[in-house]
Amino acid sequence: MGAIFWNSTDFILLGLITHPLFPGLIFAVVFSIFVVAVTANVVMILLIHVDSRLHTPMYFLLSQLSIMDTIYICITVPKMLQDLLSKEKTISFFGCAIQIFLYLTLIGGEFFLLGLMAYDRYVAVCNPLRYPLLMNRRICLFMVVGSWVGGSLDGFMLTPVTMSFPYCGSREINHFFCEIPAVLKLSCIDTSLYETLMYSCCVVMLLIPISIISVSYTRILITVHQMNSAEGRHKAFTTCSSHIMVVSIFYGAAFYTNVLPHSYHTPEKDKVVSAFYTILTPMLNPLIYSLRNKDVAAALWKVLGRCTFSQRIRAGDVSRKY
Repeated sequence: MGAIFWNSTDFILLGLITHPLFPGLIFAVVFSIFVVAVTANVVMILLIHVDSRLHTPMYFLLSQLSIMDTIYICITVPKMLQDLLSKEKTISFFGCAIQIFLYLTLIGGEFFLLGLMAYDRYVAVCNPLRYPLLMNRRICLFMVVGSWVGGSLDGFMLTPVTMSFPYCGSREINHFFCEIPAVLKLSCIDTSLYETLMYSCCVVMLLIPISIISVSYTRILITVHQMNSAEGRHKAFTTCSSHIMVVSIFYGAAFYTNVLPHSYHTPEKDKVVSAFYTILTPMLNPLIYSLRNKDVAAALWKVLGRCTFSQRIRAGDVSRKY
């Protein structure tokens, strides 16, 4: 009964740096990254929605990636910023469970979505004539729903089990959010079997999209190599390079977290890697796609041009009145 009662109390998050010398500086840096990430992702979503040239399967999937990244960074960073300014760094048992569930759902959904985005590029480069048929609106919706459902299954499976363990030791989580390995260290019973099963589940979830990505880009490279047109090769590489960069960043961090043995992990390393893919990756993804994509850049300049033109008209109307 004591363990069950303890499970209803709060946890304490020790943060990214346990005893920071300059919490104000860390707050300023993290807050700046947060603002840039949310702004860039929201702008990406709005551009894809308002510009008809971006109403294609590739950009529809990209808009879903931006939605995931926006929610993803909002479930960890605001609490982290609050804790940097507060002496009370507690998170409720229920709040911790919600954080774990959303984190698992979004990271799992992003695993699957990036794999399906690679398939989209494969169809566009290797089967361009069949692209409208193979990537029609119905199939795109099925892909997106499948990504969200696949990610949520991970959340529904692991969250209840994680939170059902008795936590009767320290309440201090050596992390800046409720990541499962950090939470399980507080359990007063052996969780090694569950951790092994959990890592096996994560490896399977990684292997499925990685297999799709590997096969898709192998076929793309073969097709590009056989192209006679230098312009066609350049267009294919430009189209795929942004996605390859995002995949490399995201899956590199995921490989460390979910595949490397425990002997390679330390609390400090784990927090740095977690900060990389929960804070930096949501900021980098829209910047990589916007800076390296002519269509997105053109849509952005078009919207900015409209805003500037509207302001000039309003200024002219005001001057006429007076």
